[in-house]
Amino acid sequence: MTPSRGRARFGILVPFTNTNLEPDMALLQAQGISMHFSRLGGYDQDEIPDADQMHGLGAAELDEPLRLLLGVRPDVILYGCTSATLTHGPAFDQDLAARIKAESGAETVTAAGALVHALHILGIHRIAFASPYVPAINDMAVGFLEQSGVQTVRRSEVLETLDNYQQGELDPQAVFNLGVAADHRQADAIVLSCTDMRSVETIARLEEAVGKPVISSNQAMAFQALQLAGIGDPLPGYGQLLERERL
Repeated sequence: MTPSRGRARFGILVPFTNTNLEPDMALLQAQGISMHFSRLGGYDQDEIPDADQMHGLGAAELDEPLRLLLGVRPDVILYGCTSATLTHGPAFDQDLAARIKAESGAETVTAAGALVHALHILGIHRIAFASPYVPAINDMAVGFLEQSGVQTVRRSEVLETLDNYQQGELDPQAVFNLGVAADHRQADAIVLSCTDMRSVETIARLEEAVGKPVISSNQAMAFQALQLAGIGDPLPGYGQLLERERL
């Protein structure tokens, strides 16, 4: 049996309607890592997760969920919503990570920042982008990445407007199709953005189909968190990023 604790504790902040971040992190759990979750509010579950809703989530108070999470004394804290900081920009994202680290004493990863970190680690500057977001958030995501030195050469979007639960209900085949639709010969990688999209189960198959790295929000967070925890063991089965040594 693989030990489930003893090397490090990850504390993860997850939007309260998100149903896929926790199962994904269980798939990505390295030996000896325990994972502990606290839920975030700051948005209306019955509203479309548009730019205003996600902007509000990014600006929401973290005092109570962070206080509860600190009860487990995590070594690394993961802020598990990509669009919440994509809609504010890179400076806000970096400041949020710095504030959480200052208040908690733990190393801190944000989903949006982890995507950029993964792309920089792989030396990638041109990507194809896929997400379940509304077009306005995709515009902001492309701008966020551009400011971080990453050009988006093509993007794919869902045809209908998805609510908070419908985003999480996209199955792995739908995510695969979204990734294939985004691919472009000038893109050096495909980014699957959203912590509530079932991307982790799709990464290896999509990489095989397109012949290039695929980076997802949750995979990128796991990679950076493991790196910060000093755990370099390759984690096979979930893409080139996690199959490389991190130290």
